[in-house]
Amino acid sequence: MSKGLGTTVGRSSRRRVLRLAGGGITMAALGAGLTGCEDELATGGEGSTPPPRSASPEDGKVPEDGRAPEPLWTKSTSAQTYGDNDELVAVDGVVIASGDPLAAFDGATGEERWSLPGGAVPGAPLLLGDGTLYLESGKYDGSVAGYVPGSGKEAWRSRLGKEYRQPRPVAVDAEQVYVIAEILEADGSSHTNVIAALNSGTGKVAWKEQRDLGTQQNGVHAAVRGRYLVYTDFKNNLTVRDTATGKQVWTQKTTKTSYGPFVVHQDLVIVPQGQRLQAFALSDGSEKWSVRAEEFTTFREPTLLEDVLYIADSGRTLWAVEPGTGKKIWQSTALKDAGGQVPRQFVKVGGTLYGATDLDKQGGVHAFDAKGGGLRWTFNDKSGDYHAWLVATDGKRVFALHGKKLHALPA
Repeated sequence: MSKGLGTTVGRSSRRRVLRLAGGGITMAALGAGLTGCEDELATGGEGSTPPPRSASPEDGKVPEDGRAPEPLWTKSTSAQTYGDNDELVAVDGVVIASGDPLAAFDGATGEERWSLPGGAVPGAPLLLGDGTLYLESGKYDGSVAGYVPGSGKEAWRSRLGKEYRQPRPVAVDAEQVYVIAEILEADGSSHTNVIAALNSGTGKVAWKEQRDLGTQQNGVHAAVRGRYLVYTDFKNNLTVRDTATGKQVWTQKTTKTSYGPFVVHQDLVIVPQGQRLQAFALSDGSEKWSVRAEEFTTFREPTLLEDVLYIADSGRTLWAVEPGTGKKIWQSTALKDAGGQVPRQFVKVGGTLYGATDLDKQGGVHAFDAKGGGLRWTFNDKSGDYHAWLVATDGKRVFALHGKKLHALPA
């Protein structure tokens, strides 16, 4: 399970702005500026994305005329998301979006299966491990909870301790849940934070280690591979710890801040850093391979699916890369030719790769031929909502979340 974000030349991405907004900047101050910060380089102008079909596809099949399918169902949700990939999950026959109340919808029908008031902190990750959904408590009571995804029933709960505030799960494996929490001072303030492991069976603290002064609780993305816990943060740090003891194995500064997901594959951690995509050895941090995008373009977030790494760059080129070597499998400029927006999250069903983009317009969910990157269609609900699109799949359907609207598309 893994949890950076590329930027357009000379400015921060809008997704970064929205995530900061979730941390305290009011949306009222941002509203007017967000609609005007689309640039023509990213969108390709008006009219380049074909409109959805006016009629639903026969028997839920995807149409073959290059137009997007109609949703199988659409539901209004309580979703409160900030654009991270782990804010929408599909598991055990349900699809769940971060929000309050936390609600699960039946993947086939869209009917609500369960609802949990105060179940999760909006924007916090929905972490799945060993059949359990792990959440930072939306009651802000210092606890971390685990639920059965199909029913919403509580299965596990743990507290790090009264001297810590807001423990937030960042990664999970078969034995432990890894959290980051603020360390409270006597006056109730906090200047440091701790990273800790909670036993996923008993809830007991396995280990805890104070992080360096100046590091932050928020903005952390993490993944676990065997004995290695890997994470990045807003301070340009790439850090690896031992999962058994919490001791730091190595840390190094990255050339670009990582705002979003990276990829862990076998003994490598693969991180986008502006114009470069770099792979480092988990054991010692040595660089194993590097791929460079064209001048003035930056890589977005990578996704690893069926041992292929998919990633787009700001020049609207889609890449498929061998994660072990960095060797290019294919490159596609189909998105650039169509004037579509750059995807930053991917899921795959059969021979189709689905990519979710940031804000409107000319974005939404793109469907690509997974063998060569050809663009098949683009789905957009035309709502103009400022939220990033998110996608998840149960292998039969593709779920697309845009603001408060959750769509189920035939796969």
